[in-house]
Amino acid sequence: MRKLTQVKIDKENLLKLVDFKLGRLRKEIEKILGKWNYSSSKKFLDEAKNGTLSEAEEDAIILRNLEDEIERLEQQKSNWLKPE
Repeated sequence: MRKLTQVKIDKENLLKLVDFKLGRLRKEIEKILGKWNYSSSKKFLDEAKNGTLSEAEEDAIILRNLEDEIERLEQQKSNWLKPE
């Protein structure tokens, strides 16, 4: 079993890192939507799922994973910001 390394980091710096990561994830989503000429990820995902967009399955999976990661990071950030 691997032993995890722990490091201390200032909360403010941690939040900046998370915000940076969130920005990069959102840019990746915009890039995918731009590739398919969509402004809404919901519409893109719906049309990829129902077959309106042929060959969009891989991008739809990536987009969904990016959205899940954004949701996870935003929830974690929210937990860090709660008063102790």
